[in-house]
Amino acid sequence: MALVYYVKHDGGQFEADVPNGNTVMEGAVNNGIDGILAECGGALSCATCHVYVDEAWLDKLEPADEMEQDMLEVVSEPKDNSRLSCQLHIKDELDGLIVHLPESQF
Repeated sequence: MALVYYVKHDGGQFEADVPNGNTVMEGAVNNGIDGILAECGGALSCATCHVYVDEAWLDKLEPADEMEQDMLEVVSEPKDNSRLSCQLHIKDELDGLIVHLPESQF
């Protein structure tokens, strides 16, 4: 299990304990955290779970595969640290992970 910090664009913060094997998206949805819409439920077909991973955590994540990279091309305001939270699977090493929520998913 890992504690994940979800930081809103206005600086507000939520935190959730997310079980290993679940995704950052599931952690947000299961804990009622606004800002991750997850319209496709994690099927990698909508990009409404876009987040910005805190720079300190980028090297601890598996790199985005080609499908995720393709979906990231359609997000609003992509950055170098943009990821789809449905593709970020929790493991013990991610305890303390910080993700920043975009102002809008569209």
